[in-house]
Amino acid sequence: MRAIRQHAFGGPDELRLEQVTDPHPAAGQVRIRIESAGVHLLDTVIRRGEAGPRAMPTLPMTPGRETAGVIDEIGPDVAERWLGRLVVADLGLASGGYAELALAPLESVHDVPTALDADQAVAMIGTGRTTMAILELAAPRAEDVVVITAAAGGIGTLLIQAARAVGATVIGAAGGQQKVSLVKDLGATNAVDYLQPQWANTVRGAVGDRPVTLALDGVGGKIGRDTLELLGTAGRLVMFGSSSGTLTELSAADIYSRGITISAAIGKRILQRPGGLRPLEHDALQAAAEGRLAPLIGQRFALADAPAAHQAIESRTATGKTVLRP
Repeated sequence: MRAIRQHAFGGPDELRLEQVTDPHPAAGQVRIRIESAGVHLLDTVIRRGEAGPRAMPTLPMTPGRETAGVIDEIGPDVAERWLGRLVVADLGLASGGYAELALAPLESVHDVPTALDADQAVAMIGTGRTTMAILELAAPRAEDVVVITAAAGGIGTLLIQAARAVGATVIGAAGGQQKVSLVKDLGATNAVDYLQPQWANTVRGAVGDRPVTLALDGVGGKIGRDTLELLGTAGRLVMFGSSSGTLTELSAADIYSRGITISAAIGKRILQRPGGLRPLEHDALQAAAEGRLAPLIGQRFALADAPAAHQAIESRTATGKTVLRP
């Protein structure tokens, strides 16, 4: 089979298309003939050798944790009824999704709802799961004025939909006018370009006398700090990433002097969530199948173009979810 292989940590050019031996499932495993593989910001972090709270992978490796396709081979103890089913799975630390075939533990596999295709299922198994974890913590309400940064990304586009669905006022903040236009099209009450130096003042002008009550930040750095400072008394900041490359600078003094609460929906909280991640994955897939959330597939790349997919994410030109199509 063809697969993307990485032999050293570094830039996107470390991702190389190679011919490798077909894998075969052991006990408790199934083999998925991949139709869609998700590309995630975390994949780029792992590629650089900066795994954060996760264990570093052993090289050489095939990256990719999110995968959807048809089961074409099963382990010796797996029921034959699984053969031929369209499924989606998060492969976890084992990775292996940037390939034509991948092995997955049966316990990690979900049937793809009939209303979804492989790309949509891949978007919801990882990005959608994280979105559900953010919503679980943030609990947006109709009376909220919500600011969402990285609003044109895979998570941000889902958060806009979820916050609008409960009746909240939503200000989507994204980088560049093309992304701002996308955020407007997705139904945000207002959209602003956070690459503009006075973007926070634009938000203040848009909300008028109403305080920002909930901030969902996936950017961090100065933009994350600006977002924090938009919050009114009793406001809630929920962080879900740092795509700027740095965390938001904050301290206990911010909590005391501003009267706000600050929490993080990812990292240790989601990795050690009581009940595990599978319920979040199920909820995300169901939300998409029922039309409550619609994942935006912003870019589709051929398997051989995995380096370009990583470059699109790292340059922050990507919108929605990025997928590979073997």
